[in-house]
Amino acid sequence: MQFNYYRRGQGKPLLLIHGLGSSWRSWTPVLADLTAQRDVIALDLPGFGHTAPLVGKRSVATLADAVTDFLRVHGLLGIDAVGSSMGARLVLELARRGVVGAVVSLDPGGFQRGWEKPFYYRTGQFSLAMIRLFQPLMPTLTANPIGRSVVYAQYSTHPWTLDARLSLIEMQTYAAAPSAHDLMHDLIMQEGDVRLGTPKGSLTKRVVIGWGRHDRVCLPRQAHRAQALFPDATLHWFEHSGHYPQWDMPAETAQLILDVTR
Repeated sequence: MQFNYYRRGQGKPLLLIHGLGSSWRSWTPVLADLTAQRDVIALDLPGFGHTAPLVGKRSVATLADAVTDFLRVHGLLGIDAVGSSMGARLVLELARRGVVGAVVSLDPGGFQRGWEKPFYYRTGQFSLAMIRLFQPLMPTLTANPIGRSVVYAQYSTHPWTLDARLSLIEMQTYAAAPSAHDLMHDLIMQEGDVRLGTPKGSLTKRVVIGWGRHDRVCLPRQAHRAQALFPDATLHWFEHSGHYPQWDMPAETAQLILDVTR
């Protein structure tokens, strides 16, 4: 299939994969730092941004199949990869399959347990419905700090400081994403194919799982579950970040990515 993607920079190739409802533009706060030292390829996943949705089943596993095909076609197998949220779970799956090199996984979804699964699925569905319902108001809400504080309270530790244009694009992309519902269900309810981790000592490339201490989407306690499934990974805590370290702590995020993939 045809992927829409952004490619800029020079040096060693680096793949960026966004989260649920986003597009490649969610990486905007760190792109300048990364493209100064890396050849950055930032994808729109199928069913998000300007990439058409998958035909048939839409899950983390089928996204991994599609991204693998993209990498194979472009001669990028073994590329270092960074993911955010759903994309962070996706890069862990690509690492498990041996498709990518070093990995940075930022606040990956899919590690909910017990009551967390139905609770976050239902609240996620409600949030998506509200985002779609209030689309006519989004330009006004995202244009001022108070509005951004309301819209992004769950996602950022200081939403009033977020870039207004990026905030609006994120809301518009999420509302328009035809794959959002299916992938939310697959990721949170975990009824799909991607449930496995990796045995200790099986990963030959470096894997770092980064987590915001104040993540209110994927709770910090889920970081230890992620590491238990991927015991070769190391944890990096973003002390002043919510769900998106690349928004709340862009300098630290960029430096972590450059260090891990150097």
